[in-house]
Amino acid sequence: MRLLTLTALICAAPALADPPTIETIQAHHSAGTWRFDVTLRHPDTGWDHYADGWRVLDKQGNVLGTRILHHPHEHEQPFTRSLSGVDIPDGVGMVLIEAKCSVDGWSSEKFSVTLK
Repeated sequence: MRLLTLTALICAAPALADPPTIETIQAHHSAGTWRFDVTLRHPDTGWDHYADGWRVLDKQGNVLGTRILHHPHEHEQPFTRSLSGVDIPDGVGMVLIEAKCSVDGWSSEKFSVTLK
């Protein structure tokens, strides 16, 4: 009986998958706003688990822009998506990019981008 109970507990534990990995980030300034091109890699398995977004943050964690990904990319890895029209306040010389997946939420890993 103990073995069955232990097995049930192990099976009920949430499975944590690999978080989305940011492979490259390009930032472009034009007409007063910024465009970010972010290349992600994630072991998407379909609609049940996929990389579903990334966002631009300032150093204090304020969200400056969010790119929502509306579908899985299980057959397109890595993949690049852009976000245009991001307003970066004057004096901000560096932002952070973090990615999200539909199961595990926002990744704890943030990547810094120096704005030139």
